[in-house]
Amino acid sequence: MIPVIAFGEALVDMLSSRLGNDSGPETFTPYAGGAPANVAVACARLGVPSRFLGMVGDDRFGRFLTTEMASHGVDTSGVVTTRQARTALAFVSRDAEGERTFDFYRPPAADLLYRLEHLPAGVFSQPAIVHMCSNSLTEESIAETTLALADIAKRSGSLVSVDANLRDNLWPEGNVDIGLSTSLLDRAHLLKLSREEVDKLRGDHPEDAWLNRRLAAGVKLIVITDGPRPVEIHRPGRRLNVLPPQVRAVDTTAGGDAFIGGLLAMLAEADVDAAAFTRWSEDDERLTRAVETACRCGAHAVTRPGAYAALPSREDLKAMLDG
Repeated sequence: MIPVIAFGEALVDMLSSRLGNDSGPETFTPYAGGAPANVAVACARLGVPSRFLGMVGDDRFGRFLTTEMASHGVDTSGVVTTRQARTALAFVSRDAEGERTFDFYRPPAADLLYRLEHLPAGVFSQPAIVHMCSNSLTEESIAETTLALADIAKRSGSLVSVDANLRDNLWPEGNVDIGLSTSLLDRAHLLKLSREEVDKLRGDHPEDAWLNRRLAAGVKLIVITDGPRPVEIHRPGRRLNVLPPQVRAVDTTAGGDAFIGGLLAMLAEADVDAAAFTRWSEDDERLTRAVETACRCGAHAVTRPGAYAALPSREDLKAMLDG
């Protein structure tokens, strides 16, 4: 089984006790999170060999994150600890439908200090599935590291997965750098976007034209999620739709990460690296089954608070089908 390696930020989600317009004192409960870390945990909980590469602070929150990842089966030997910055925090508020707003305490943060020199020796000696997102582009040095790591992974024959995961308030002046983000997206073999992210990234360009430009740049498969609405699957000259299970969302914090983690787990089980990915994705029936599994993972996650704690195991997915 091919391993999954997730790179980027691990942070602590401070989840509000309030839901919607609840009154009374507001308290915040710490949950381990960070989009790439969530994906590493999602894969590990599904029985896939999973590794996380990143940096945390030498503080209680950094130790909390590393311990939590390891407790779910993630290989944390590639996690670096620093005293030069603290572990990032995200204070998360929710509306009545479980949709979130974030207040990030980043920068400064430890994850932004990761450099290529911190890569474990031989980490890409064999092809893997490598996952990352745009949150590691928000400062010049970490952006250089992220783009270089994606290039190294591709040269190793690894399958590169990118989730846009746009967060305006992580960027200087609160504005995502569209050009820089697109440069990472175009390095992917597998690209995961939300409907809102497509609309933001394409700007005034027609959607089909913008998607075709990503495919022409070398992306082999684009998956677009849209909450409870059908997931769109785009390949050159071909499109499929998959309807996710309909559930009542409590907290959507890890929904997208659970989805892409489920999809990567299916690829890992099938030993799909970069060389095998195009042929794998051309099989409509196989691709649809994989996305249906990913949808169940996302649906399970949004019915529970927090990130790691909400990610499904194989037993959880079986219970959904049996129920």
